[in-house]
Amino acid sequence: MNHPTTTQPIRFYHQGQVVDVSDVHPTRSVLDWLREDAHCTGTKEGCNEGDCGACTVVLGELDASAEGGLKLSTVNACIQFVPTLHGKALFTVEDLKPQCARTCQPPAAGAPDPLHPVQQAMVDCHGSQCGFCTPGFVMSLWSTYEQHQGQGTRPTRQQLADDLSGNLCRCTGYRPILDAGQRMFDLPAVRLDTAPVVQALQGLQRSGTLDYAAPLGQRVDRFLAPTGLAEFAALRQAHPQARLLAGSTDIGLWVNKQFRDLGDILYIGDVAELKRIEERPGELYIGAGASLEDAWRALVQRVPQLTDVWLRFASPPIRHAGTMGGNVANGSPIGDAPPVLMALDAVIELRRGDQVRRMPLQDFYLDYMKNALQSGEFVQGLAVPLAAMQRQVRAYKISKRFDCDISALCAGLAITLDGDTVQAVRLAYGGMAATVRRAQQAEAALMGQPWNQASVRAAQAALAQDFKPLSDMRASADYRLQVAQNLLQRFWLETRSQDALAPEATSVWSVMPHAIAQQPAGATP
Repeated sequence: MNHPTTTQPIRFYHQGQVVDVSDVHPTRSVLDWLREDAHCTGTKEGCNEGDCGACTVVLGELDASAEGGLKLSTVNACIQFVPTLHGKALFTVEDLKPQCARTCQPPAAGAPDPLHPVQQAMVDCHGSQCGFCTPGFVMSLWSTYEQHQGQGTRPTRQQLADDLSGNLCRCTGYRPILDAGQRMFDLPAVRLDTAPVVQALQGLQRSGTLDYAAPLGQRVDRFLAPTGLAEFAALRQAHPQARLLAGSTDIGLWVNKQFRDLGDILYIGDVAELKRIEERPGELYIGAGASLEDAWRALVQRVPQLTDVWLRFASPPIRHAGTMGGNVANGSPIGDAPPVLMALDAVIELRRGDQVRRMPLQDFYLDYMKNALQSGEFVQGLAVPLAAMQRQVRAYKISKRFDCDISALCAGLAITLDGDTVQAVRLAYGGMAATVRRAQQAEAALMGQPWNQASVRAAQAALAQDFKPLSDMRASADYRLQVAQNLLQRFWLETRSQDALAPEATSVWSVMPHAIAQQPAGATP
């Protein structure tokens, strides 16, 4: 790639003003910039891989449909690269100051500044002990607070738990932090004044490509961020060796944990056309740049049975940053989106220059971490047939930790019945082979057969021919095969014509609140 002699600065809104950054490498993390360059040390480094949430910050982006014209999203600062902040607003725990307030009285001379309701609630409810994780919890709660205050609503305790699923604490436990989440709405309201933020971001809007360059040793690395799809396609074709970057939820770990050299980067995150999610004739189209959160929400609106796997897909900060296109293109054999998409007969759309082609998602994966992409080609989107969403669909995720964990196995299962006879069936599994794959022999054992216990047992036996899973740190081969077979049994129990299990009988989100309510006072769930 030809390297420019000049570079455009990275410009974003931070602490009440627009800042220009032009002296950092394209892979410098937002966390390192905050702590070492901006000297904002409230944001902490915990795991440095997007798991613990200690480094949670909030990004603001222009969105006419959002409250105040500003969309707020939590992300993990440790795996976000500084150039991705261009044109956005960055909020950290230092921003929770009383000048945001519209109802608070100014402090008396010499008195400390009053705390934000989120912070005060954490104090009142004893939600902080060592305090290391607290800024991350506070920022996640602040994002929730702003959202619900803008809508005039209050979250349930379970909704708070879902919003905090990406924040880990090892001192107080989570009960006092959830108490604080409820308590913050009882205190005098303090709202972010979005007007100056929106005005600043409007001044940062651009057309064309951000071309940022910085030296690394004897070479110069570039970060290219186009805003148009045609421009992105042309750059991808011209620079096929450049590293494609979407949400950085995988690539950030390559830098932090594997110390990999990325070279030049082509960023997909500013291409608005790739973020579109729309219903087209006969299909739901999900652009490759649409966030995981938005993509899962669109699927769940049409297939409510996917709610559990949506809420268990990583954490909110990961889902806000990562993209479904990136999850599919990554090709991990334990990715959670591909099994569900395969069960729904999803088609992947690929583009090289002006040429666009489609193929069934199941044909995209060739071998372990190998796919059908050609040089200069990229994933443009995913199309899910609307007819496939009329099937009985279930998705099951098995992992050691319920929230925010990597799957040992994930299954996407779908069936269409004609009376009690199997008319169509899709059984897709992740974690069972070198790629996410459909269980073709198990499907064949069910096609045209009665949807009964005998047919399920035949399909369970066929699974042993479809897959020869490996043993690793997450599960043994025997465990994986047995669980895959057991999930077929569960699928039948939930979808059989008589005495089917109701969804609330197996959903943690339905069972847990009832179980907690039945516990004696003072018990820990």
